[in-house]
Amino acid sequence: MRSTFMGLETAKRGMFTQQSALYTTGHNISNANTPGYSRQRVNFQTTTPYPAVGLNRPNIPGQMGTGVEAGSVQRIRDAFVDVQYRNENNKLGYWSERADALTKVEDIINEPSEQGLAKTFNELWDSLQTLGGSPTNDGARSVVIERLQSVTETFNYMYDSLKAMKDDYGNQLDVTEKAVNSILSQINDVNQQIKETEPNGYLPNDLYDKRDALVDELSQYVNISVERVPNGGNSLPIAEGTYKIFLADENGTATTNELVNGEGYTQLDIQTDGDKVTQIVFASYTKDGAAGGNAYSGTAAISGTKDAVTFSRGEIRALIEAYGYSDGTKTVGMYSNMLSDLNTLAEAFVSEFNEVNSAGKRIDGTTPGAILEITDTANAAGSIQLVAGITGKDIGASSNGEAGDGTNAYNLANIFTDKSLIVTDSTTTPVTTTSINEFFESVIGRLGVDSQQASRTATNVEVLRTSAETNRNSISAVSLDEEMTNLIQFQHAYNGAARMITVVDEMLDKIINGMGTGGR
Repeated sequence: MRSTFMGLETAKRGMFTQQSALYTTGHNISNANTPGYSRQRVNFQTTTPYPAVGLNRPNIPGQMGTGVEAGSVQRIRDAFVDVQYRNENNKLGYWSERADALTKVEDIINEPSEQGLAKTFNELWDSLQTLGGSPTNDGARSVVIERLQSVTETFNYMYDSLKAMKDDYGNQLDVTEKAVNSILSQINDVNQQIKETEPNGYLPNDLYDKRDALVDELSQYVNISVERVPNGGNSLPIAEGTYKIFLADENGTATTNELVNGEGYTQLDIQTDGDKVTQIVFASYTKDGAAGGNAYSGTAAISGTKDAVTFSRGEIRALIEAYGYSDGTKTVGMYSNMLSDLNTLAEAFVSEFNEVNSAGKRIDGTTPGAILEITDTANAAGSIQLVAGITGKDIGASSNGEAGDGTNAYNLANIFTDKSLIVTDSTTTPVTTTSINEFFESVIGRLGVDSQQASRTATNVEVLRTSAETNRNSISAVSLDEEMTNLIQFQHAYNGAARMITVVDEMLDKIINGMGTGGR
């Protein structure tokens, strides 16, 4: 038998449900400018119709609806777009940091310019040409010494600046390591809160947003793959579960290395030796932050060729490539390679200049000795200097000892174009040689190409990331226009449900107070 009060209950449910929708809309509007917030919606669903199927059901034409209820409050998020964004964010983290590192190298090398090493070489060449034409001119000899001093100081400045910048990248690795570990710890904490909430039948949408914001930030540093694990219990079918985060290689393929696994997390330890990265170690921690065992069967060693740094794309890899790592025999990397090239250039310059100078004669006809020296062979460019007490008279400008002969000064000038510099292993056949000028030009050329490629790629990737972010915002971001429309819609629905209660109240008043009064 149908209840007289059935319509009242139906209208009440409508009011409560529309009220929930209004509250959720207000929550969206309040967080319109909150970073990482995803708009939420109330999922309306009809309540169980009356009557239920059974032998004792009332004999009425059919089931009657009993109203609406709020099934759940769900955030609007597209996991596929999230993956796209994180992939591009990871690439941008790598290429932008690489472009920045190369740009700083270019700023230090400063070529072509009026202050770079090439300019000082040219000025020295000009002074030697002048000395060749006036070998007895003390002024010309003094200018050569001054130009040599300028060359050594330029070498010293470039080497010291590159070494200081390299050390800064070592410090940046330490800072980045702490940042990654902080993110991993926070993701673990949010995971635990979600794990405790979902089995009770709730959707912790704000915790989901916080966790995704942290995962987005993590993707900038390392390449990751995210897997969702259900929490069981009374979790809703649309519950997002606990995140298991795996370290991915440079191609985006997930490895077996778990950064966060629902029961704990790992901490990154970038180990260095001298001026290079030697290992990347991941130590596991329990969910409450207590140190656990080693999370992996081994460690990710940075050794072998450059392609050995395949543990992940991202900012950390770019920092390691800038700072340097071992290829098994020597330290390689942006700054390490440039320092090595400068040392090679300085050694070749000192060796060739001293050798050619010693083949000439001083102005008094005696044989000169070395004019340049390197006090630390491991840091040739940083320790190149003039031999103490050297003056213009120690330049072997003459080849035969005659006062007016300047042939050897021209020979000294020719060392910049003479192809006597070995640039490959002398055990190879044939041995490749080049001149000092050509070698330096090739170093600058490679630097320019690498920097241009990195900057271009960073710009392209930033466009793709912006596109992915725009797509995500079009799905998840709060639109005030849309929310105001929803406010009006839910308000009218609420008013309609309230009007329904008034109508039912009038019906009940008629039944209670207006019936059974006949004959009075």
